Amino acid sequence: MKKTRIIPVSLISLTLLITVWLSMPLKGIAATSSIDFGNASSFAVLAGEQVTNTGTTTIGGSAGGDIGVYPGTSLTGLSTLTFSGTAHLADAPAGSAKEALSAAYDDAGTRAPVTVIPAELGGETLKPGVYNSDTGAFMITGTLTLDGEGNTASVFIFNTGSTLITAANSKVNLINGARVCNIFYRVGSSATLGTNSTFAGRIMASTSITASTGATVYGQLLVKTGSVTLDSNKISNLVCTSAPTEDGGELPDTASNLSLLLVSSLFIVLIGAVGLLASRKNEAK
Repeated sequence: MKKTRIIPVSLISLTLLITVWLSMPLKGIAATSSIDFGNASSFAVLAGEQVTNTGTTTIGGSAGGDIGVYPGTSLTGLSTLTFSGTAHLADAPAGSAKEALSAAYDDAGTRAPVTVIPAELGGETLKPGVYNSDTGAFMITGTLTLDGEGNTASVFIFNTGSTLITAANSKVNLINGARVCNIFYRVGSSATLGTNSTFAGRIMASTSITASTGATVYGQLLVKTGSVTLDSNKISNLVCTSAPTEDGGELPDTASNLSLLLVSSLFIVLIGAVGLLASRKNEAK
């Protein structure tokens, strides 16, 4: 008489346990979704009153090199300013971009859960999340490292009630899939980027942004009401399929969620091993 193979309860329990485990958020999954910049996405620089440039400044990038002012109309220093997009001065595109900026600014302020951290970001390695300063301001002295944990959709949001100030020669370093397009700084008043500093992310400031001499920016400089001041800078507005390289160029981001692959493989191996063990036990009866 042919024996009926019965799958033990322990196998079913293990299968359910692993299924639940796989359905839980894995390390490296973004705690929040990205912020939609809409019509402001192509603007590398956007101001409310004016944009002022001193020295040789280059603006471009795969996401667009537009410059905008709204409702103001002042753009000075054009003779030494090179940009790949279009200058929009109090026109409809600039107005639409300003509306999109306001919506993105408000959106960033509602994201949760929030982690309160010290104002000094230099020397820190941070994982994806929403961060508020314990003093209402953020500073970067030295190097801030943002770790995407193998997930290219990882999102970093920094909220300050007042200022963002980076020191001379400071740097924002991106590792393990962190990308410029998903890094946001919501600044309650003004942002100042130090001399010869390297910055990565999209700044949304309420009042003003000043990029000091030689500062390099991978991202966007966007101001709601006041001005953007430039001085011999390089600004690259990058799409989400690119990440900055050491020489300032663009490199396709090929980071993948390795943890998902490993866990999936482990799941298959465990089910196979348990199934084989159960089969042998039934045959021995």
